[in-house]
Amino acid sequence: MSDRDEALLDRPIWSALTTSHKHLAEGGPRALRYPVDMTPFADMIDMSAASFAALGDLMSRSQVAVLFTPEPVDVPAGFKVVLAETGEQMIGSPADSPLRDAEIVTLGAADVPAMMALTELTKPGPFAARTHQLGTFLGIRIGGELVAMTGERMKPGKFTEMTAVCVHPDYRGRGYAQALLAAVARQIEARGEFPFLHVFSHNTSAIALYQRQGMTIRRRLHITVLMKQE
Repeated sequence: MSDRDEALLDRPIWSALTTSHKHLAEGGPRALRYPVDMTPFADMIDMSAASFAALGDLMSRSQVAVLFTPEPVDVPAGFKVVLAETGEQMIGSPADSPLRDAEIVTLGAADVPAMMALTELTKPGPFAARTHQLGTFLGIRIGGELVAMTGERMKPGKFTEMTAVCVHPDYRGRGYAQALLAAVARQIEARGEFPFLHVFSHNTSAIALYQRQGMTIRRRLHITVLMKQE
């Protein structure tokens, strides 16, 4: 891939909503967001007052907007910061990790209640009723219960983000996360695309896991969650 292609990852939300996920974008030339029942991700063409005003026009009082940006966000009047953290953006192809005691299955609309229950328990990041429509999600069931899953989310150009890497606490340590990441990565690569993911900087155990699988940190991004000021 060229440096120009990889630069799409510096503003992954804006890049996705102006390329592969353009058909999902809500907004206009200054501010875009995903449908709120898919994900609260949004971004602006720049950090000007006009762009923040355009973002505010897309939001209700109860909604949040989640931004991934190269630099910290200087929030103007009219908005409040709910969360400001940093995250590591990691790229690469996770190594294959076969399972001996479980089968990986494709998840669909009928699995949404179980998917939402698992993400509510494990807190991998925002997951809504239509998040599964952003890409293919794979899971592992034990005794009929969904105990692990991973899937696809943002698609900036030829890159596809792996997301919702979660395992039920009672089933950790069995290699489920590694196997699911590898399986999702293989399906991304089969389409001629490149896998990447985001992880909070403080989640050192997850970063170490991804590095053991062969992924590398590309850069640090700022994750800012905004609401409109009352």
